Amino acid sequence: MSRRLISLLGAALLALGACSQSDLSQLDTGEPGTKPVPAIARNQKIKIVGSSTVAPFSRPVAERFGVVTRFATPIVESTGTGGGFKAFCEGVGPITPSIANASRPMTDSERELCRKAGVTEITELAFGYDGIVLANAKGGPDFSMTKTQMFLALAKDIPDGKGGFIPNPYTRWSEVSPELPNVPILVFGQPPTSGTRDAFNELGMEKGALGVPELADLKASDADAFKLRSHTIRTDGRWIDFGEHDSAIVQSLMKSPEALGVLGFSFLEQNADRIKGTAFSGVAPTFDNINSGDYGLARLMFFYVKEQNLPLVDGLAEFVEFSVDDGAAGPDGYLLEQGLVPLHEDELLVQQQKAAQLVAKSRGY
Repeated sequence: MSRRLISLLGAALLALGACSQSDLSQLDTGEPGTKPVPAIARNQKIKIVGSSTVAPFSRPVAERFGVVTRFATPIVESTGTGGGFKAFCEGVGPITPSIANASRPMTDSERELCRKAGVTEITELAFGYDGIVLANAKGGPDFSMTKTQMFLALAKDIPDGKGGFIPNPYTRWSEVSPELPNVPILVFGQPPTSGTRDAFNELGMEKGALGVPELADLKASDADAFKLRSHTIRTDGRWIDFGEHDSAIVQSLMKSPEALGVLGFSFLEQNADRIKGTAFSGVAPTFDNINSGDYGLARLMFFYVKEQNLPLVDGLAEFVEFSVDDGAAGPDGYLLEQGLVPLHEDELLVQQQKAAQLVAKSRGY
């Protein structure tokens, strides 16, 4: 028998031996809508994707988690809420994101995207409040407006007074109302994929549109048409989509003192020496006003946990519990330094109970 034939037979025997020891978790079951789960890799780090507003809170939690526990420091990527859900919903396994940060709730279509990829066990947790602010440079003009004035300045089309709509004609804030500064309308904001943009439309533009009689009538007669009108922001250069990074907006406000930027409250807090917030109906974006509910552009922040990754990613349940612990998200937690407005005591307790259930489930595997 030739040496070449002996080598080929040996390789074949080795391959058969390896197959006999294969991890069956890597085999495709053939079930539609699911992806094979890779072999368990307990040394895989927790992967977190999603909202750029939530990321500044996740990162200090991840860093502390890596220092004070036996687990590796999780990886936090800022992809925007929509992009985070898309990655989160790609499948199950240690190489996929285990957590998606979000500045809005997951939509039905996103849940369906997850379901089709086999991601069927998802836990939603809230960990605090954030306010959406319109901010500008300290040296710029002072802004105080109503949501209706904001809508009239930023909507793509506004009523023409004759039963129809016209492209937004306003180019300066003072044209919307003489009470507003006589400076050009220029706003740096988030793209349509952003959860902050969604919340800005829902809490700001939509509520502002209701102050316009023609649009209030439209909502009563055709809710879908009203939503389209109230959520469609102008595209003539007065609003500039500025990506998913609020820190970049802050930098641009320094270069354009008369411009406004849409930011999470945490970024206003962290840059209070450089920027200031716009009051709405006389209510300023402050910690107390957001916590009390008086500030009308406040929203919950969320993170979503892929339960099917609990037995696949070491420390996942423990990290969730760590994130909503009193020491992090409580009224005296270290996340307050990042600008977090904490949940009320009973609300936080509910989230802590959810986290405890995940820990118990994880230990049951």
